[in-house]
Amino acid sequence: MKKDWFEKELEKYSKLVGYKKPEKYSNVIKLDSNENYVVSQEFLQKMINEVKENIDVREYPLGGTERLSQSISKYMGIPREMIGVGNGSDQIIDLILSTFASKGTKILTSDPTFGFFEERCKLYSIRTLKIPFDKNMTLDLEKFLLNSKKADILYLDMPNNPTGFQFQRKDLEKLIREFKGLVIIDEAYVEFSDYSIVEMTKKINNLIVLRTLSKSFGLAGLRVGYLVANSKIIDTFTRVIQYPYPLNTLAIEIGIVALRQSKYFTDIADLVKKERLRIIINLKQMKIFEVFDSKANFVLFSAGGSGQRIHKALIEQGISIKNLGKIGQHEGCLRVTVGSQDMNSKFLTAIRDLLN
Repeated sequence: MKKDWFEKELEKYSKLVGYKKPEKYSNVIKLDSNENYVVSQEFLQKMINEVKENIDVREYPLGGTERLSQSISKYMGIPREMIGVGNGSDQIIDLILSTFASKGTKILTSDPTFGFFEERCKLYSIRTLKIPFDKNMTLDLEKFLLNSKKADILYLDMPNNPTGFQFQRKDLEKLIREFKGLVIIDEAYVEFSDYSIVEMTKKINNLIVLRTLSKSFGLAGLRVGYLVANSKIIDTFTRVIQYPYPLNTLAIEIGIVALRQSKYFTDIADLVKKERLRIIINLKQMKIFEVFDSKANFVLFSAGGSGQRIHKALIEQGISIKNLGKIGQHEGCLRVTVGSQDMNSKFLTAIRDLLN
């Protein structure tokens, strides 16, 4: 009987799709995963060389996450006791869902939202109530307010991945204040946007804000994420829920050094915003795509029935972007990461060549 139980459970989970990572292509300009190639590889290598001489990987990183939290505290102007860290924000999401949600829980979110979050809800059999994006690729605040009493948890990635949408500050703040359950706001792309609601964690006890060093700091490969919440949530998360050593020594030390040099990364985010606007303007001028506003480090556009063909043709020209297919009422949706000025110019030139 026990064997039958396990086989049934395994069969059930084996049918799940799981989070789909992007295809890996050789010899392409990689604009498909929202990685930050504007950050200088030489700059990062210098940081790596600086820290690796002073660490001993034979030792557990005792006290390391505490020092990293202190560095994040200084960077954000948030008390140290309100900050926890994780192996990327993915791991933090997973731990929150597996601890505080169950089959009886209902989560209110957008459609689409961060793919890993959606797949994790399926893994844990957590029900989701999804509010779709409209024809303008924006969300209706009133629909969220109307459905807020039906849900136990509110999860929003703001700015949203894959659309780049971000509520107006007053609208998001209203929704957070009126929602009575747990509120999770994923600010993975917030450094590229107009505002953050992280200060609200000082007054609202049911609010968790997720952040990462993967995007604006260009440290995706190190998997450094963190959360900001009231001290009771952070104490419980850090002391009970989180793994004893969630981050490796190298990630901790590079994270600390990077945060000390945050001005460099803030300037990089400003460059990304300028290049994002250039991409949006150029794509709109082609008069064949529907291009959506973005507050993240990527641009979403609809190519209609030509989406698949354009995606494939770009790969043949050595440029990889994300093929998302249908989103809401829009067919052939494609998402391009904002890369360096040279990478973006090559993308725009390739698109023009395809249209001609």
